Amino acid sequence: MLSVQQHLTSTPSVLTAAVFGGLGLLWLYRRLTKRQAIASLRDKVVLITGASSGIGEACAHAFHKAGCRVIISARRLEELERVKKDVISRTVEGQSHEPQVIQMDVTDFASIPDKIQTALSYHGRIDILINNAGLSYRGSALETKIEVYQKLMLVNYFGCVAVTSAVLPSMIGNKGGSIIAVSSVQGKIGLPYRTAYSASKFAVQSYFDCLRAEVAEHNIHIGIISPSYVQTNLSMNAVCADNSQHGKLDSTTAKGMTPEYLADRIVLQTALGEADVVVGPFLHCIGGTINVLFPAWIRMVMRKRAKKGMTAED
Repeated sequence: MLSVQQHLTSTPSVLTAAVFGGLGLLWLYRRLTKRQAIASLRDKVVLITGASSGIGEACAHAFHKAGCRVIISARRLEELERVKKDVISRTVEGQSHEPQVIQMDVTDFASIPDKIQTALSYHGRIDILINNAGLSYRGSALETKIEVYQKLMLVNYFGCVAVTSAVLPSMIGNKGGSIIAVSSVQGKIGLPYRTAYSASKFAVQSYFDCLRAEVAEHNIHIGIISPSYVQTNLSMNAVCADNSQHGKLDSTTAKGMTPEYLADRIVLQTALGEADVVVGPFLHCIGGTINVLFPAWIRMVMRKRAKKGMTAED
């Protein structure tokens, strides 16, 4: 029989082993759950907007890797064909679904219903919609033309709504589906010199929050993913206050997460049916929560950031 001293000495070791063992089992369980969830996406039909580069292109690869039937869309047909060839070139055994291509401008509202009908004709349904088409902005609110605000809202918000509205009836008819909106942390907390972009992303957040409740009875999952900085050409193609192109890669963008990392997270969000996901550094992820709990402090931080002007970088 162990003495009291031996028993007390051995107890911490036993507790430590139990804790780490429990954590290990939890990690294994979560890993298996994620794998099973992603496996359930096999043969699902996925329509991705803004798929000619960046996040959309990465999503094409990620969903195809998961065994999905991928339909990619964007304005630039040549780039879509390039993405298609690249996806095919990386196809491994068991992935037999060749991507389909649709040239589509999300701001050409009149053409969208026909484009969606074309997408539906490929496989008879759309199980998953990834609303990724987007445009960024850099500029002072005082100097920004109203045409710039209109352009950002057309692409980032109204384009997203138009495509979603065209896809929804078929999802309701099929008694289920998943719609993901690629938003931004700037749709949760506004930054100075980003008024047009942030406003459009706040609109996206609100629209899909409302839509989620309305379509829940139809078994349609609505997900919003809000990344921090991502290594894409978004800042290069950003619109400035005078409607010109920003034309340079911001240092924060260059240091951001890879589009492949974000695309994998979008696949996982879709598979798990997650509603609202924020991806990025810890402070960026909790920025929206801090803004709710300590708004005065956030306002002070933003005033200081604004004083630094357009060159302010996080």
